[in-house]
Amino acid sequence: MKTTLLIARHGNTFSPGDVVTRVGARTDMPLSPSGLEQGRKLGLYLREHNLLPDIVFTSALLRTKQTAEQAFAAAGIAKTININPLFNEIDYGIDENRPEAEVVARVGADALKAWDDDAVVPDGWKVDVEAIIRGWKNFGVGAARDYAGRKILVVTSNGIARFAPHLTGDFEGFRREHKLKISTGALCVFAYEANTWKVEGWNIKP
Repeated sequence: MKTTLLIARHGNTFSPGDVVTRVGARTDMPLSPSGLEQGRKLGLYLREHNLLPDIVFTSALLRTKQTAEQAFAAAGIAKTININPLFNEIDYGIDENRPEAEVVARVGADALKAWDDDAVVPDGWKVDVEAIIRGWKNFGVGAARDYAGRKILVVTSNGIARFAPHLTGDFEGFRREHKLKISTGALCVFAYEANTWKVEGWNIKP
């Protein structure tokens, strides 16, 4: 019996010409018009690939809930959104909602590359990596037990989703083969069979 875990990153929150900032857990922004469209494209992709979810989880942040709502509308389904704080964005600390150019100037391009490539948290950010990893592992155990044979959709942020491959038990192996950074509106697909979570798709852009 196969259980499927679908992990989507929320859509865009900025439009062309906007000053892009580090939007984290303490900044609750709505989706931009392009972000709403990404949500709709996600829903169409799920419908076209027989991946419509049985149960849905998002963070408490508006951008994740709106992404799920747009997906449901496009797919022609109605689902209850379950809020799980595990899926809230990370806290960027002193860089929260600061323009990206200022963040680069403060922490350095190398530190941001280490975050993107290796999930190494820059100084000044408030990120409990071990807690996020434990959260994913516990969620994976619960999903396999409580939703066996079903499809589960999680809409979250890039900062949280990048740690999901710990479900496989071989995060380092995954990291060597894939970029951890996920595009806005993109989808990752995990499957649970034979007591093991495996990645079937990563950073799929509907």
